[in-house]
Order: sequence, then structure tokens, then C-alpha cells
Amino acid sequence: MTITTFNPMILSKNADDIIKLFEELGFERKHQKDGIDDKDISSVRMTDANGFHVDVARVESMEQDMTTMRMNVRDFDEAYEFLKSKGFKNARDDDHVVETASSRSCLMFSPSGFSIQLTQHIRKEDKE
Repeated sequence: MTITTFNPMILSKNADDIIKLFEELGFERKHQKDGIDDKDISSVRMTDANGFHVDVARVESMEQDMTTMRMNVRDFDEAYEFLKSKGFKNARDDDHVVETASSRSCLMFSPSGFSIQLTQHIRKEDKE
């Protein structure tokens, strides 16, 4: 399994406040994705001068902020099966995967409770 990036991700209905905090810490917005999973969910990728990343997702349905780890991989299916073999469960019981033109992702929980936002960024060569 090839991991391409690994960084914290914060899910919150108060994402604007969190983004402002990280901007004050020296992070800059790099890109934003809106309407994720055909819902009112957006995600902002932020990077600082040292190359550290943090993603902040606005999820209106969140009762409480949640910090997870975003793990981008080259092969989503391979990573998904690997995590399942280690006892991880999809946050949705139906094995739902969010698919967009540029990515595939889902939130997975370990048996002990920590979570990984598993993501594959679909590169141009993957589409051909």
C-alpha cells in the first residue's frame, strides 16, 4: 500500500473559526472542495511554510468537533481492505464511499476507536 500524504483533519460545524485559528498560526488555504457527498459539506486543505498540512471540513451535522487522520493512498480498494482486515469499520454501516470526480473517501474507525479518513486522490493517469 502506498501512502501519499498523512495529516490531521478536523471535522466541525464551526470550521470557519478553526480555519481562522490555523491562518493565525501561519497556515494558508491551498484548495477547497464543496458539496461533498451531495451534502452541505466542504473541506479546506491548509499548508504552512514548513510543508505541514491540516484539513478542516465543515460538517453541519457534527454535534462535537472531531479530529481524525487523513491518509491519502494510491489504491483506495487495497487500503480499504487492509484496514478492514485489521478490524476497522466504515463509519457508515453500509460500506458507503464518497466518490467525486477527483477522489474516493470514507471515514473508518479502528477497534479501539481512533479514526482514519481514507482518501484516494484520483490523478489524471488513473482516469485514462
